[in-house]
Amino acid sequence: MRDFEYEAPVSLADAVGLLAKSNGNARPLAGGTDLIDHVRTGRLTTDLIVDLKKIPELMALELNDNGLRLGAAVPCYQIYGHQGIVDNYSAITDSSHIIGGMQIQNRASVGGNLANAGAAADSTPALIALEATVVIAGPDGTREIAVEDFCTGPGQNVLEPGEIIVELHFPARPAHSGSHYRRFIPRNEMDIAVVGVGASVVLDESGENFVSARIGLGAVAAKPFLCQEACDALAGQPVNDETIKKAAEAAKSVVHPITDMRGTEEFRIHVTGVLTERVIKQAVERARG
Repeated sequence: MRDFEYEAPVSLADAVGLLAKSNGNARPLAGGTDLIDHVRTGRLTTDLIVDLKKIPELMALELNDNGLRLGAAVPCYQIYGHQGIVDNYSAITDSSHIIGGMQIQNRASVGGNLANAGAAADSTPALIALEATVVIAGPDGTREIAVEDFCTGPGQNVLEPGEIIVELHFPARPAHSGSHYRRFIPRNEMDIAVVGVGASVVLDESGENFVSARIGLGAVAAKPFLCQEACDALAGQPVNDETIKKAAEAAKSVVHPITDMRGTEEFRIHVTGVLTERVIKQAVERARG
């Protein structure tokens, strides 16, 4: 591994300052489960790694009537170990359970998973479904952006030099709502999604009609995205197999997957429909309690 300097600032201002003056040669470390491997193998080079784990804002985990604050460096095990998040934001606990194994989950963070901007990232479709926003800090101050607008391409995002993700904000969950994330992988030793789908639904008081829905898709385009066509196919419609099938067909119609060693384009399109149906149905079950 190439030599590099290491800093562990305890304030957000110090972290931003270190990153800003590095002229793009520094790398922020949240969990480090991807970063360290990339540096070790030479995929990334850096002169400085800035450890973010000691900054209070990045370790925030707060759930109240206004919603959820999730610090960018909070490890996955704390997310699925929080009963309030399990009950109200199920999709993000679903994805946190499958980002690597148990040892990885002691370090890996949703903020880091998002920052990698992987097209097949497990957390991003769930974040999109749950309407999360990304709080970003940098030399010019703080800004906030919808998570579906954060990734710009494979491994690319909106972060400018010196900027870091501070936390994710989730709005309070409405009554009669439920969410779910599910992926398909080719085999257990290849732990990367062929297709990933996150869904959040809101039902009326009877539980028999969709009020609204959000569907996030991953691994089927250059970046994870909000499938508005599938959302529109559900909104205001009765909860039945026909409605859900229409949403799945809408999802299939807008994906643009690649063919690689994990699956063909045709296979990924088919799996998109299958998973969309299953994820919506599970979200409905959770919404019904």
